[in-house]
Amino acid sequence: MERLNDNKDLKVQIEYCGVCDYGGHCLALANAIKNCTPNAKVLCKRGRQGSFEILINDKLVYSKLQTMALPDYEEVVNVVSNVSKGEEPKEIKGQQPINCAVS
Repeated sequence: MERLNDNKDLKVQIEYCGVCDYGGHCLALANAIKNCTPNAKVLCKRGRQGSFEILINDKLVYSKLQTMALPDYEEVVNVVSNVSKGEEPKEIKGQQPINCAVS
């Protein structure tokens, strides 16, 4: 059985909301992933309003549409790194703090 780290097809897809201007977040996360796991193919794709969905090898591991928060980037990078070593993709549970100001 072939392990994922022997396979060059480690794929990370990030669907982001263009209306919410999450493109920069997607690029920042993509760069962090590539710095730690150079063989990962990261695709940033403009998608549904409010979205920041992360799929690793076609498995949904994080959904902003469900959590209403952006993921913890460090945790995402660690999960991608672990997948490159042969582990199964795990759900991302960590979130970035929500900065909410009411004026």
